[in-house]
Amino acid sequence: MKIFFPFLLMLLYVTATFAQNSAVKQQMLIFPQQEQHVHGSSIVSLPNGDFLVAWFQGSGERTADDVRIMGSRLKKGAKNWSEPFLLADTPHIPDCNPVLFLNAQGKLFLVWIAVQANLWEQSILRTKTTTDYNGDGAPNWTWQDNILLKPDDKFAVEVAKKFKDLPANHAGWAGYAPRYDGMIQEAAKDPVKRSIGWMTRIKPLLMESGRIVLPLYSDGYNLSLTAISEDHGATWRPGLPIVGRGPIQPALGLKKNGNLVAFMRDSGDPPTRVHYSESSDKGESWTATRKTDIPNTASVEFLVLNDGKWAFLGNDIDDGRYELTLRISADEGKTWKRGWIENDKSKKGGYSYPSLIQTADGLLHMTYSYHPEKGKKSIKYVVVDPKLL
Repeated sequence: MKIFFPFLLMLLYVTATFAQNSAVKQQMLIFPQQEQHVHGSSIVSLPNGDFLVAWFQGSGERTADDVRIMGSRLKKGAKNWSEPFLLADTPHIPDCNPVLFLNAQGKLFLVWIAVQANLWEQSILRTKTTTDYNGDGAPNWTWQDNILLKPDDKFAVEVAKKFKDLPANHAGWAGYAPRYDGMIQEAAKDPVKRSIGWMTRIKPLLMESGRIVLPLYSDGYNLSLTAISEDHGATWRPGLPIVGRGPIQPALGLKKNGNLVAFMRDSGDPPTRVHYSESSDKGESWTATRKTDIPNTASVEFLVLNDGKWAFLGNDIDDGRYELTLRISADEGKTWKRGWIENDKSKKGGYSYPSLIQTADGLLHMTYSYHPEKGKKSIKYVVVDPKLL
């Protein structure tokens, strides 16, 4: 597969700024600030007008066995989110990184990871589904299972092939390969390692054909992968890996020419910059990633809007999570307008891991981890009218 990257993609940066105050239509904390760790939210708009949000919560992350998936509901017309409720809890194992979405048939999915052995690279994908989600609290889940993937030897071939497309000056690391490209390529040959440790973070891309492309990533390989379903999420198979030095937590979108695009968090060596890749075969294979000029320290989220514009939401700074920025592009990433959703002048707070959706009325709904200071943590909900940016 050959894709010629527009040269201007390497010049992605700020061309203008906007004042977002008038565009923000609503903002609130989903629950009062608390000491427990709350992180990794996902929001979905339900057909009846309700919103549902999920996050993980506990005394830590992968090393804390009390971590579970919590949720809350904003009823249509309500001014406040409901009291939090339990969505998923694997006994004695941390549950993290929930993703909520509806398939084309209106079935609600919750996909998350159970972190076996308290190691990210041992994580198992889990899922719950239901069509009974219009009550006042948690959905009535009617199905639960694991999502088991079996990347074959093509995985190793693709990793070796794409490393040849990367710059010769190696800089990177991974759980399976602390410093060396060769170690990653060798680990890719291991059928056990490549079958586990794939983790969720961001919502899938639903294509007109009904295909679902679910973005995943691995801290073992420190690269990404997509899980593909042709039957509305009943079964899944792996695509080929998205290879680079540190591209994780991909956010997907569809270009006007039919190619899929992925913007990814940079988990490689500094200076960290957002990674970019394209697929010309509906997510089956991807170009080796290239770094854009967008700084990146923690998280990315991406959405192609109803009018064709691109929206990027993330931490586009070099030294923390104290800024969360919304960028809008009218020319598929050649130029961006930039404005702050959070801009903590003290640089002490953390605002990250956003989830972004657009409703039929054009409004953008986002949730993200809201950690303004130590011991005060919540999930924040913000609504923005992109027409006023």
